[in-house]
Amino acid sequence: MPQTSTSSISRVVSDSHCPARTFERPDGLTVVHQYVPHSPVVVTDVWVNAGASVEPDDWSGMAHFLEHAIFKGTDRLGPGYFDAAIEGCGGLTNAATSYDYAHFFITTASPYFSETLPLLSELLLHAAIPEDEFFREREVVFEEIRQSQDSPDDLLFEATLETVYQNHPYRRPVLGTQQSLLGRSPADLRQFHRSHYQPQNLTIAVVGGISELEALDRIDDCFQNFFPNPGCPQAIITPEPPIRGVRRRELAFPRLELARLNLTWTGPGIDHLDDAYGLDLLSMILASGRSSRLVRELREQRQWVQGITSYFSLQRDSSLFTISAWLEPRFLDAVEQASLHQIHRLRETPVDPLELARAQRQLCNDYAFSTETPAQLAGLYGYYQILSRADIATRYPQRIQDFQPDNLRQIARQYLSLQNYVVTIGVNEQ
Repeated sequence: MPQTSTSSISRVVSDSHCPARTFERPDGLTVVHQYVPHSPVVVTDVWVNAGASVEPDDWSGMAHFLEHAIFKGTDRLGPGYFDAAIEGCGGLTNAATSYDYAHFFITTASPYFSETLPLLSELLLHAAIPEDEFFREREVVFEEIRQSQDSPDDLLFEATLETVYQNHPYRRPVLGTQQSLLGRSPADLRQFHRSHYQPQNLTIAVVGGISELEALDRIDDCFQNFFPNPGCPQAIITPEPPIRGVRRRELAFPRLELARLNLTWTGPGIDHLDDAYGLDLLSMILASGRSSRLVRELREQRQWVQGITSYFSLQRDSSLFTISAWLEPRFLDAVEQASLHQIHRLRETPVDPLELARAQRQLCNDYAFSTETPAQLAGLYGYYQILSRADIATRYPQRIQDFQPDNLRQIARQYLSLQNYVVTIGVNEQ
């Protein structure tokens, strides 16, 4: 293995407290590396800045479909060869697509890093997308779409996105629709791939028992010879206007035993990260654990809900703050009003310091538990680098600890309006 770097990848100045270091090649390819000396494994997680939000409306679903088609091989690797090779050395591989990204990762014992990386780069850079595999795999994606259409919770989430977002691609399902995918050809999917899978759109996170020099040299060697960029239709993303008024939508489902209630607000994107972290804390205070406000009041004391939770989902442009409850239909209005009452309290009265300390401790513990393995760290760095910068990921615990009660009151007032939000309800159709 090479012991000295001959690559053209240069170090990017980053937070010295971050154990990972970030590098960039002149063509824009980014590498984030952390050496974990005692780890017997290495994780390579390739993040592509080409999720569902880059698709124009009539190309909806292409990013996710491409994630499937990538694994159908290249001119040099037949379908199934990559999976068999990774399994053959005891490794794991998988992929995922969201609105802001797609990513592909492999986990292997460290000695197999140099052997498996060329296979991953071959798949990602030179996907052939044969016509017969295009039509075969499209049926697999159609089945995924049909399964999501059978899930009341998935349909209610889609309805929530359609109601929250009036213009942004976040309003469309990541899977696309059968209609949108039937309108596209194998040539379209190749065009999408060759336009977006370019070096400036790639971040490769490598964490584990592999040295920095070896990782950089091997990546520089393997991630060359990209297809020429043919250009591709792009989504036009305009700033999403604030929600005005209360938007309501109700869906009826057959054989739905418990009603669903979702209350949703839009939050900041990655550009206002401190506010996003504050909303993380507010969601904890509202509905995480038996001592949180809504769980204690609505499930433990009043028994109006079977379950209730709150979640803040950070996205690049416009995030979501959601309260979700499972309940008997007769309690729908009461639970909405009780939830708004707790929002009102957060806007008017500083959170008790002990309550804030509990939420801070819970979030910091969650962060610690979710950053224990090379796979978790590679995912964390890749996610933050694709949205902003990898090194800010490790500041999370300190930022959470810095919040004071009045900070949270200001954030609740700014983002959690009592007059402007979205309500989506799922009930039994009878």
